[in-house]
Amino acid sequence: MQSLGNPSANTSANRVLPFKAGNLGIAVMVLVFLFAVVFAANQNDVIGWIVAIIALGWLLLAAFVVFSVRGATKKAKEKFATAQADFAAQQMPQGTAGGTAVVEEQVARANAVRDEKLDHSFKIVQVQAKVVRDYLGKDEGMVERALDTIEVTAHNGRGMIRKNDGDGPVTGTVVN
Repeated sequence: MQSLGNPSANTSANRVLPFKAGNLGIAVMVLVFLFAVVFAANQNDVIGWIVAIIALGWLLLAAFVVFSVRGATKKAKEKFATAQADFAAQQMPQGTAGGTAVVEEQVARANAVRDEKLDHSFKIVQVQAKVVRDYLGKDEGMVERALDTIEVTAHNGRGMIRKNDGDGPVTGTVVN
């Protein structure tokens, strides 16, 4: 059984065969074209030259196909080698941490998103507090809506705060 991903398992004969077949096909088409040109020149009639032009068209088509396939094959090999290297790098343990680096990265991203949401909630509370100050005594309905918004935002923000679950007292700096 031969591994698809192991380049050392591919022998040089396996890699050369498609290129020999492509070169052989081009050589046959060149011979057909040359034979058609010689035949047309010897007979000196229109049908011979039409056959030569058709042979030239097939020769150009075959050359285009062979060179396109070769280019696509090279690109595919490069992409496969890159993907294989990326996969191998992911499968290798990263130091003593193993897979914890990925988990820590995901936790850091989740914390950053949570912090952004909390920041947005605090901005909403600040804006609504300004609305209360501006409309206090002028528009009671506007003040009620602002206070409701502050209450809902505070409730949602408290839901985003991590629960300490009794791991000790809350620490931090009190800002007055």
